Parts: sequence; structure tokens; C-alpha cells
Amino acid sequence: MSESYRDLVAWQRAMDFVTEIYSCTASFPHTEMYGLTNQVRRASVSVPSNIAEGKGRRSKREYVQFLCRARGSLFEAETQIEIARNLGYLSSGAFDTLYEKAASVGRVLNGLIVAIERLVEAQHPRPKTRHLRPNGL
Repeated sequence: MSESYRDLVAWQRAMDFVTEIYSCTASFPHTEMYGLTNQVRRASVSVPSNIAEGKGRRSKREYVQFLCRARGSLFEAETQIEIARNLGYLSSGAFDTLYEKAASVGRVLNGLIVAIERLVEAQHPRPKTRHLRPNGL
């Protein structure tokens, strides 16, 4: 595991995604400043922020919770960029770029979640339960 959240590929890609979101939303209509522009920016900023905050937590379980929050924020941002495309605020090319960046963040984030969950399970295995067959067989 890396020592700093800045070393995490998920955080680095999320930061790239946020930067691209800000660039693309700069051309949104002024009437959306407090609407969709604000929403998609906040959701995208939440992704690397939650990755960083989770990395700073003491337990791996808390870390996973924050990574899952980051994933939820990523899905929120993906939905909002689709809305922006549907409203004509994003060109197909800009949408494709943002969507691929989001997908890249998602893949790495999912891998990180699985890796941390495996560490947690290895450190704290669940007790095995016996499965009883019908009629006690």
C-alpha cells in the first residue's frame, strides 16, 4: 500500500477527471451556474476528496466506506454529464472524453475497494457457519 493518497492511481485519475469537468463546464450557460454546473463540479470534487479522506482514516473498514462514497459521487457525476449532453451543453466529443475518464476512475476505484476489502477479510475472517441439510442429513 502506498503511504500518501497522492500516490494512489485512483486519486490521480480522479484529479484529472475533476480538471476536465471544470474545463468542460466553463462553457455551460450562465443560467446553470447554480444548477447543473455546480452539481457536476461538486460531485466530481467529491471523488478525489473522499479517496484522500479515506486514506487518512485509521481503519481499513472506514477507508472502504470512503472509497464507496467516492464511487457513488463518480456515478452521480456520470449521470450529470449525461444530462449535460442531453441538454446540448456538452458536445459528443467532450462527453466521450469525460465518460472515458470517469470509467477509468471507476475501474481503478473498484480494484482498490476489492483489494482493501480482501485485506480486511484476511485480518478479520468471518466465522464459518454450518449449513444444515433437511432432516439432519
